[in-house]
Amino acid sequence: MALSARERAPTRVPIISGFFNLLRGNEFVAPAVIYAIVVTQAPFLLTIWFSLQKWNLLRPENSRFNGIGNYIDLFETDEFVGALVNTVILTAAAVLISLVVGLFYAELVNHRFPGRGIVRTLLITPFLVMPVVGALGWKNMILNPLFGVLDWLITSLGGPRVDWFAQFPLASVAVIVIWRWAPFMMLLLLAGMQSLNEEVREASRVDGATAIQEFRFIVLPHLRRYMQLGILLGTIYILSEFDSIAMTTQGGPGNATMNLPYLIYRTVFYSYDVGHAAAMGVVVVVLTFVFATFLIRLLGRLMEGNQ
Repeated sequence: MALSARERAPTRVPIISGFFNLLRGNEFVAPAVIYAIVVTQAPFLLTIWFSLQKWNLLRPENSRFNGIGNYIDLFETDEFVGALVNTVILTAAAVLISLVVGLFYAELVNHRFPGRGIVRTLLITPFLVMPVVGALGWKNMILNPLFGVLDWLITSLGGPRVDWFAQFPLASVAVIVIWRWAPFMMLLLLAGMQSLNEEVREASRVDGATAIQEFRFIVLPHLRRYMQLGILLGTIYILSEFDSIAMTTQGGPGNATMNLPYLIYRTVFYSYDVGHAAAMGVVVVVLTFVFATFLIRLLGRLMEGNQ
């Protein structure tokens, strides 16, 4: 019995079929979409595959499929759990404080005053400095206990000399990260403030609103989307912070400043353990998604309370 043309046609996987149907109507966008998928998703899928392998470059003869064994091993080690906690604390503190400081900067330079252009340039400068250079500058010129500017100022006022990276290691690293990312938040929020219709603010002043009420009930709700974007991008980049730790504390003293990116670096280049390092990389990706979603929803609830 002869089959019809539809019956003879090979069966396609629904996801693949839908993908090709999407590209068929967007031929000009298709090359960019395919390139983005290959560049971003192919390495991630390869990382997932490595995370399921027991593979140490020092003992390649023992390589084998390990399933979720690498993930179980990670959560049973104190070093990984400590690095996970440090990563969450550093990311949450840096993102939220950078957002608040950036909001203060944006409100400052959104008003006209003599020298506003110079002040705006100076506030943006930390974001333009290379992370390695900025971290070394803080380590050797500002927070150094012997000839750092901050300790010189404290001792000049009669205070004690402080070894910041020994006594307050995680807080010191957080200060460096906040110093670098607050200008980025300022740029996003300043763009949002300048997109706000000035007539709305003038109308609120005519109705008798104070400056604090105007900022709380008009400016902040308008900046909600900009804040969400800042939290999303800040979480993605700060969660993968590496330069500040590598140039200042190398995860020490002990494991006080060890975060997941630096632990992955040590696992690969010191222990040559590809399987466990890949598993940690997958955990970082999942943590980024969960953390950014939580902060954005938290900001949304706070903004709803102001409306």
